[in-house]
Amino acid sequence: MLKDVQGEKDLRNIPLRQVGIKNLRWPLVVRNRENGVQHTVADVAMAVALPHDMRGTHMSRFVECLKNLGTVNPADLEQILDEMKEKLQAERAMLELQFPYFIKKKAPVSGAEALLDLKCNYRAEKGETFELNVCVEVPIQTLCPCSKEISKYGAHNQRAIAKLEIRSHELVWLEELVAIAEAAASSPIYPLLKRPDEKAVTEHAYENPRFVEDAVREIALRLRADTRIKWYRATVESMESIHNHNAFACVEMAES
Repeated sequence: MLKDVQGEKDLRNIPLRQVGIKNLRWPLVVRNRENGVQHTVADVAMAVALPHDMRGTHMSRFVECLKNLGTVNPADLEQILDEMKEKLQAERAMLELQFPYFIKKKAPVSGAEALLDLKCNYRAEKGETFELNVCVEVPIQTLCPCSKEISKYGAHNQRAIAKLEIRSHELVWLEELVAIAEAAASSPIYPLLKRPDEKAVTEHAYENPRFVEDAVREIALRLRADTRIKWYRATVESMESIHNHNAFACVEMAES
C-alpha cells in the first residue's frame, strides 16, 4: 500500500485558509432565460480550509467532487461543497466558476442581431452556512457630463465596464443584471451596428451623460429596489478616452 504523505501530521501549528486547485477548464451548463440553458466552459477554482495538523490535501478528490456537477443551481453547488468538506475533512469549502456567457442583442434601428459576450462568475462557499455570489461584467458606454457642458462641440465618451455582484434569496437571471447595468449607462454596447444604428447610439449617449458615479448610483437604486437581492456590490470602471487613467466608482450594501 502506498504511503499517504499528504495525510501526515504537521507540527508547525499553522492552519491554512485555503488549499486547492485552480485554472481547471471544465464544461458547464448554466441557466439561460431565453433558451432554458446555455453550454459554456468554466475556469474552475476549488479550495478547502486545511487544519493546522494536516500536512496537505488530496488534490484528486477535488476533481472527483466536480464530476457530479450538472446544470448549475444553488442546491447542486451546495451538495458539491458538502462532498468536498467530507472527502477532504475540512470545515469550510469554496468553489468558483468563471465563464463566458452570451446574450443576443439587436441593434436599435436596423435590428441587426449578434451575440454579446459577458464575463460571469459564480462563487460558492460553505462553512456552517451556504453562500453564493453571482457576478457579471457588462460593457457599457459613459459620456462625460462635464465635457458636454463645457465643450462647444461634442463630449468625450468611452467604453466602461459595469460589474454587478449579488447574493439573493431567489433566482435573479443574468439577463436581468445586464439590463440593470445598461439602463444606468449613457448607452448600451452592441456587437453589431450599421450606420443608422451608430447615429442612434451616439445621439442617445449624448442625451444621457453619465459620470461613473452617476452610473453606479443608478445601478444601486435598481438593485436596492429588488426584494430578491439581499446583498450587492457594484463597480463601474471607465476606460477614459482623453485621460491617461481609468475612472471608477464602487458601492456596496450590507447584507440585511
